[in-house]
Amino acid sequence: MSLQEEIIAYEGVQASIDPKEEIRKSIDFLKNYMLKHPFLKSYVLGISGGQDSSLAGRLAQLAMEELREETGNHDYKFIAIRLPYGIQADEEDAQRALQFIKPDFSLSVNIKPAVDGQVVALAEAGVDVSDFNKGNIKARQRMITQYAVAGENSGVVIGTDHAAENITAFFTKFGDGGADILPLYRLNKRQGKQLLAELGADPAIYEKIPTADLEENRPGIADEVALGVTYNDIDDYLEGKQVSEEAQSKIENWWHKGEHKRHLPITIFDDFWK
Repeated sequence: MSLQEEIIAYEGVQASIDPKEEIRKSIDFLKNYMLKHPFLKSYVLGISGGQDSSLAGRLAQLAMEELREETGNHDYKFIAIRLPYGIQADEEDAQRALQFIKPDFSLSVNIKPAVDGQVVALAEAGVDVSDFNKGNIKARQRMITQYAVAGENSGVVIGTDHAAENITAFFTKFGDGGADILPLYRLNKRQGKQLLAELGADPAIYEKIPTADLEENRPGIADEVALGVTYNDIDDYLEGKQVSEEAQSKIENWWHKGEHKRHLPITIFDDFWK
């Protein structure tokens, strides 16, 4: 088995999908997890305005609506959280996403005071935080906030990780990479777009250029620029298609480099340290 075949098997990506079937699969997955754990009553997700959180958020909202109807229990709810660092430049996109998702509840928490306070505290302790590192602090503060909201609402935090992100480990460890459940896992980027189109999303949501937007020295830098490879190439690779040698090399390099992010904390029984 080639490395490409091993990665495809790990990520669970299909060469082609039926969007309706995958939508149903994700909604049932979210519903069944709730029913399996009767002490849970809510899903929580940070909404950025991009493709992934818009899709995961809408799926969660539909799951909660179905659960309420099927069980008669109106405690089930989906909570969408806006998590801007100060004023978000693409706030219009975030509002468009919320209009599409139609969450049961939405709130906004400005993470800037917490992040800046952490950076100041570290500076006072003699640790100068780089712009890149500060971006990771932002991502982790957002997850802290989501878990705080979930903790007060018998909730579960949804993650937006999908195959095209997972293969490159393009997420912050214990930031957006820390979550309880991943309804998009198995889908690549273009397949996520297919689900959004099927759900009737405004094309502006899934045609938006993907960006983590965590670095202040490189504001709004596109994911594809940061990765050095296009999502089209990543998706082709995950669907078992042939890509250029350069694209394959970059994809597989990210796969090896990010292996630690896809692994739980290392113990003495793991191979990573040997």
